[in-house]
Amino acid sequence: MPQTPIPEAGPAPHALNLPGIGRWLLAAGLASLLLRLWIASTFPVTGDEAFFYWWGVYPDWGYSDHPPMVGWLIALMRATLGDSLWSIRLPVVLLPLGLGAALWWGLKDASRERAAWAVLLFWLAPLNWLNMLITTDTPLIFWSALSVAALLRAERRAALDRAAYGLYALSGLFLGCAFLSKYFSVVLGLAYLVYFAVYRRERLAGLAVLVLCALPGPAINIAYNMSHGWSNIMFNVYNRNEAEAFELRKPLMYVGMMIYLITPVAAWLAFRHRKALLATARSQRLLACVVVVPLLFFALLSAKKVIGLHWVLSFYPFGFALLAFALPREQLAACAKGIAVFAGLHVLVVAALYMTTLDTWRTTRPLSNLYPQVVRSYKTAEILKQVSSPGVVLMAEAYTAASIYGFERRQYMPVFGVGRFHARQDDMLVDFSVYQGQTIRVITGGPPRLEEFAPYFRSVRALEFVQDGVPFYAVEGQGFNYPAYREGVLGEIFKRFYNIPSALPMTGCPFCERYCGKVRCAR
Repeated sequence: MPQTPIPEAGPAPHALNLPGIGRWLLAAGLASLLLRLWIASTFPVTGDEAFFYWWGVYPDWGYSDHPPMVGWLIALMRATLGDSLWSIRLPVVLLPLGLGAALWWGLKDASRERAAWAVLLFWLAPLNWLNMLITTDTPLIFWSALSVAALLRAERRAALDRAAYGLYALSGLFLGCAFLSKYFSVVLGLAYLVYFAVYRRERLAGLAVLVLCALPGPAINIAYNMSHGWSNIMFNVYNRNEAEAFELRKPLMYVGMMIYLITPVAAWLAFRHRKALLATARSQRLLACVVVVPLLFFALLSAKKVIGLHWVLSFYPFGFALLAFALPREQLAACAKGIAVFAGLHVLVVAALYMTTLDTWRTTRPLSNLYPQVVRSYKTAEILKQVSSPGVVLMAEAYTAASIYGFERRQYMPVFGVGRFHARQDDMLVDFSVYQGQTIRVITGGPPRLEEFAPYFRSVRALEFVQDGVPFYAVEGQGFNYPAYREGVLGEIFKRFYNIPSALPMTGCPFCERYCGKVRCAR
């Protein structure tokens, strides 16, 4: 049976009260858009953004950490609107509007008024006022929302007709695009599987169409991984999880994070009206599965992993939708006002931060703890001017610094040394043998230990630069010795990050081919 719309009090359950909620929607949508545009135009590039920027400069079928969608998106923005930080950030600035449209499209047939409240509650959440950072989650959230919206509409079709199959196919296509954005799309697929297995076994043919249309996404990703040393699997399954262990603080942090994301007022109202929430979950089963299954999945995962705020964002809008359909009508305005006040506090904090100067950050605690990073972000060009020298190759010791400096120069900056599991895109892009005999300056995060660099150069010396009262350091190495670097650094990288399970078939591995001349190096 199709899902049952929530019964409404009043004579016109499907009428949208434009004089009331319509004005709220216009005000929230426009005000939050303007704030995001302002922040996006004035906030300096972050390390992750600068790192992903190069994925758009070198478009590929995949990248070291994740599937390729954010790289494709950045490449599209560079090609159409120019190579600027503002253009790269525009998709995430517009994202809440697209998500609101997806919520409305997916839910309006159940109740136009409740669908409008769902959009409003979501738009009022603080994250939608402040987030303007382009990440791998940007396309994931967008495609996931479209997939759920299409499936909601398919499930409201009374019969498995051509239109219903078309919507199932569309949902699957969007799910495949979400998979090409980030692997968390698998959790959405799990929610679909639970829904059909428990509630809609008579519609398994629709699920089959959905899965079939989603398969090109995983197929592209598998082909890429086979030809690139299974880099996504090594990063997401092995290298980043080696030291994970149970800690009580991790699930507690997860609960606290979810209360913050939902907002305290919405969390309180959800608890207070938990019976209505349960009744709504029973009548809106697909919506409930899309919210509850990921929540439980991440709750189990939080026993060992710290759940990042961005991990849950592709399911985040539908929590507000479930709440909008559950709360009594008289409580919806109170919920919206409470969320608006909570968002307003965040806006005031941001406004206060924008009124500060570099001197404020230098002299005021606890802001002064972040002063070196602020100087690096706002004075990047000046720092590079000091450290640059004709004929000298610039590198950095860590991927965040290398990405930020490289973005400023619009010239890729390699990471010198072993690095961490995050910096492995270097392994695909950089051939250190081309630097044999050259002079290299490596920007370090603190006073360098020359003995760590000496084995790889004919001579080394420490350099210190001062920018706005903050010391920055570099090592200048003359006569780069590639054979020694291959033995000492690339060998360690191979042992630490390329322990590829023998059961995984490989057709290529850029690092291994450069390191030992084979697709799979002997250990």
